[in-house]
Amino acid sequence: MIAATVPDLVGLDCFEEVWSTDAEYSAPAGQRPVPICVVAREARTGREIRAWEDDLATMRRPPFRIDQRALFVSYAAPAEFSVFHALGWPAPERTLDLYAEFRALTNRLATPSGSGLLGALVYHGLDAMDAAEKTAMRDLAIRGGPFTDDERRALLDYCAEDVHALGRLLPRMLPRIDLPRALLRGRYGWAVAAMEHRGIPIDVPMFRHLRERWGGVQAELVAEVDARYGVYDGTTFKRDRFVAWLIANNIPWPRLPTGELDTDQDTFRSMAKAYPVVSELRELRSSLGKMRLFDDLAIGPDGRNRTAIMPFQASTGRNQPSNAKFIFGPSRWLRSLIKPEEGRALAYIDYGQQEFAIAAALSGDTAMMDAYRSGDPYLAFGKQAGAIPPDGTKSTHKAERDRFKACVLAVQYGMGFESLADRIGQNPDVAKWLLKLHRQTYPAYWRWSEAAVDRAMLTGKIETVFGWPIHVGPADGSVKPVNSRSLANFPCQANGAEMLRIACCLLVERGVELCAPIHDAVLIEGPADSIDAEVERARSIMAEASRIVLNGFEVGTDVVVVRYPDRYVDEAGVDFWNRVARLAGPLEGRQ
Repeated sequence: MIAATVPDLVGLDCFEEVWSTDAEYSAPAGQRPVPICVVAREARTGREIRAWEDDLATMRRPPFRIDQRALFVSYAAPAEFSVFHALGWPAPERTLDLYAEFRALTNRLATPSGSGLLGALVYHGLDAMDAAEKTAMRDLAIRGGPFTDDERRALLDYCAEDVHALGRLLPRMLPRIDLPRALLRGRYGWAVAAMEHRGIPIDVPMFRHLRERWGGVQAELVAEVDARYGVYDGTTFKRDRFVAWLIANNIPWPRLPTGELDTDQDTFRSMAKAYPVVSELRELRSSLGKMRLFDDLAIGPDGRNRTAIMPFQASTGRNQPSNAKFIFGPSRWLRSLIKPEEGRALAYIDYGQQEFAIAAALSGDTAMMDAYRSGDPYLAFGKQAGAIPPDGTKSTHKAERDRFKACVLAVQYGMGFESLADRIGQNPDVAKWLLKLHRQTYPAYWRWSEAAVDRAMLTGKIETVFGWPIHVGPADGSVKPVNSRSLANFPCQANGAEMLRIACCLLVERGVELCAPIHDAVLIEGPADSIDAEVERARSIMAEASRIVLNGFEVGTDVVVVRYPDRYVDEAGVDFWNRVARLAGPLEGRQ
């Protein structure tokens, strides 16, 4: 009778205990969570532990095993781990995050009820709590205490129900889970929670000053910035004027199938990279389009920006934190609100030309690897193609290098010759010639890239070196459509995500003060007098992560260090920041 109730945990024989766990907490915007309760249940024995906030406050470690012979099972592990960090508990040795695994199993597949726990249960044909009841309980937890006895019982029961749901879901999902790779993804949950716990230091007095003055500054801001462009009527962006400005400045601009200019934020972002003259206009449009520009940024009472990093949200497996709540999400000029505390320093460390390096290493294209190792792959490409002399430099052959850089980026993003021609402002024959040179110079890369797309179309799946997949299938509603351009770009983007996840895991586990991940970069902090040593340690760890993903090939990093009283500066937004700060006037009490 007892044996019949034991779940079939295929593949988990190496673990003596398997603990499904859920936690409830209250976490106002920007603040660290306040733990409310934790419920855990051991899968084989059915032993259940319930701990309320007053019990939790007395515990120095979890009331269940977390060693390497015990498996910690959760759904969206960073949430539970945020409670661990708040309580000062150590990390479990082995973590299986069923949210990450459900995302992997269904990436680009239709999930009618979403990717939350309820959605995963419905997808697998299992009973689930009513959505309205779940929302009511979640709202009660978010409200925070004090709680009545009835509310306490309700929250503990709600927490336990999620634990029981995990117990039903685990054996259904196990046969399709690649456990070693799943444990690597689960390991990242601890690093995510550590970053969310630490947060990013913000210049709060300046933030408040700009928020108070923002309404009055906007009209002057438009007048000053638009003096350079002449595309606004008051605070209204005029497309016909923008067309005239583009023609006068000989800037080709992408168009929609209708023939209209494509003026969405993604287009402005990419065009600002290709044509820096567009940057301030992009910042202006972005800022004016966000009515709650300062209201939504999540800053806690300790002056730190914190929000959910949302790992595995993107189809490439990258993080997708809220653009409104994350300091690296809104307009780039606002990032100058990032400022180290007195006696402290920050370092922004990013992988250099990461996608080019990944493509070179995974394709085994030796010419491409040599180009990356040269330190300037765009200049090296031009030399390898015979279009730039061997002694050419970035300064002597800037125009040529810029064209070869545009070609490399076009290949990475699957652009055709027409889009490349628009990007470089040349006729289509020049773009065709550049793309032909790329194919001739890097034939091994092209064979690898085209084979990856073919394999995806034939097998219905393509995945990274550590198993993060994207599913491909017929356009019958069961699989979200994906084009060949996205498939060609997937190996570089998704393996880049793997690289950054491993780097974050190692950084946190080795004691580096990691504040945030930013696409292919990280932000760390430390004492100002020892930040240089911390930077070298972090760069060494990031290099190690690249070698792990790329079978020994190393991706270099660039670094910018900011010491108090200086602030972080994003070059693409610094002019706009200086303009806004001047128009807002001096901050009281500061020079």
